[in-house]
Amino acid sequence: MENMKKLPDAEFEIMRVVWENEPPITTAIVMEKLGDKRKWKAPTVLTLMSRLVERGFLQTEKKGKERTYYPLISKEDYLALETEKFMKQYHENSFLSFVNTLYNTKQPTEKELDELLKWAKERRE
Repeated sequence: MENMKKLPDAEFEIMRVVWENEPPITTAIVMEKLGDKRKWKAPTVLTLMSRLVERGFLQTEKKGKERTYYPLISKEDYLALETEKFMKQYHENSFLSFVNTLYNTKQPTEKELDELLKWAKERRE
């Protein structure tokens, strides 16, 4: 899984639909969720889903005339992998550097700070 490449935005959007719906997924489901919003035609969705199969993100089966798709990586695993790469590349694996960057661009609310402190205390136990 370490060799897995970052998903381009369009493919990530399709994976979000896959992760948010009970497998198996069809192109019709993806078209229903993204087609109008992204102005994608069916051949575009088929191409993107084929790429996801080639990259090892989806498995496909043919059932009659329709192809069905199953995720091969969970959303949590993918996000953990990408977050780890991001933290190494941009913050030298420093959680404090990451939080400082967030704090400098957006002042957290009292509620967010309380939740962060609660989360940190729970992690130490």
